[in-house]
Amino acid sequence: MDKAIRDKYQAIIGLEVHAQLLTDSKAYSSDSTEYGMMPNTNLSAITLGHPGTLPRVNMKVVEMAAKMGIATNCEITRYNIYARKNYFYPDLPKGYQITQDKTPICTNGHIVIKDAEGNDKRIGITRIHMEEDAGKSMHLPGEIETLVDFNRAGVPLIEIVSEPDIRDSVEAYNYLIEIKRLVKYLDICDGNMEEGSLRCDANISVMLKDSPLWGTKVEVKNMNSFRNVQRAIEHEIERQIMVLENGGKVGGETRNFDANTGTTTAMRSKETMNDYRYFPEPDLQPLVIEQEWLDSVKASMPSLPQVLYNRFINELGLPEYDAAVLTDAKEIALYFEELCKETTNYKAASNWLMGPVKSYLNELQLHINDFPLAPEQIAQLISLVDENKVSHSIASKQIFPYMLEHPETTAIQVAEEQNLLQESNTDELAQIVNEVLAANPAKVAEYKAGKQSLIGMFMGEIMKKTKGKADPKVANQLLQAGLKA
Repeated sequence: MDKAIRDKYQAIIGLEVHAQLLTDSKAYSSDSTEYGMMPNTNLSAITLGHPGTLPRVNMKVVEMAAKMGIATNCEITRYNIYARKNYFYPDLPKGYQITQDKTPICTNGHIVIKDAEGNDKRIGITRIHMEEDAGKSMHLPGEIETLVDFNRAGVPLIEIVSEPDIRDSVEAYNYLIEIKRLVKYLDICDGNMEEGSLRCDANISVMLKDSPLWGTKVEVKNMNSFRNVQRAIEHEIERQIMVLENGGKVGGETRNFDANTGTTTAMRSKETMNDYRYFPEPDLQPLVIEQEWLDSVKASMPSLPQVLYNRFINELGLPEYDAAVLTDAKEIALYFEELCKETTNYKAASNWLMGPVKSYLNELQLHINDFPLAPEQIAQLISLVDENKVSHSIASKQIFPYMLEHPETTAIQVAEEQNLLQESNTDELAQIVNEVLAANPAKVAEYKAGKQSLIGMFMGEIMKKTKGKADPKVANQLLQAGLKA
């Protein structure tokens, strides 16, 4: 699309994120939520809505929803009324969904993300409400019939609805990353879009930048990755702009995203709230949240990524990049916090985690919880380097790998047993420096003539003779003195 045309318009985007909660049982029954079971095995008469059955609230669902509300700076609704949302799909066994309508458990919140320029931007959260999932329609290759698996029916969800504060696909991507990070920090959802445990619908409209009126909203569904959300938004913005540029009108509809073509196609006209015929769920009593219970939920929550990010920068003096990497996953952040209890060299601790530790984990595709070394053992390595007992190269390339194979050892034990402690004896090092200079008279002459880069070559020779054990600082001082003589 021509940039001049694109620049005439402003996109208005809001996201609806469904997060499948990590409970052992379903939202309103004791049926298992285990993923990957044989079709139609995690079922009971309650999930299927048989006559005479009664649902019962899973309080773990309420706790997880409240945690997400607290994490997103929401107000927590104290008097919650459940509702029935009526619609008729083959994978909805009861013919309705138990959800919340007038009293969502969380309202008026916000999170802070980075915009396309890297600046902080506040995105409002309209509401978070609890509901149950539908089943899954199966369309097998070569089959004309549609099969239905009801295992997912009744699995608890929270729906997180943003304000239409997002202006481009980059902001949408960053918003989703932050939502995923929060649900994983809180241990309420695994954030796996491929398995459907985190799903996103995008509401998109465009308007002329000087127009007082917003455009007609189009909903886009069936995006199974954050990247595909970006692609769908980019395509839909351009599609709507071209409709308007050609004198047409954008229709209010729900569209499907095709990941293979990167395009959207119409599915149906957009439903209105009246189509769902919401009414209070007669089989569930209103849920009243007491302050004492809410306080206990708050007390059980971990430190959140934004809090840790600010702490790492303001209290520990880390660069913004380091803080962002370390807080990307809760387990890495917690390991780093434990490591910082064992050392005051916080930058070195960050470097070790982002460097050797992360490389090891990535190479073996391991989680930090499977890392064999305790934080105090990494602190020992940092201490050896800080005390000039070994170089960082020796620590990371020889001691660290040995400790990974023998996690019962300490860093100093390995350094002593492998004869890796740095040689700091000035007299011995001075003799080696003199030997290196005497063996390279032509290079010495070149250095004195102005070829300062040769200093690296001399240091390399010294390290070879000492098998990497020379204290670099001491060796460099003696070398500089020898070259000036």
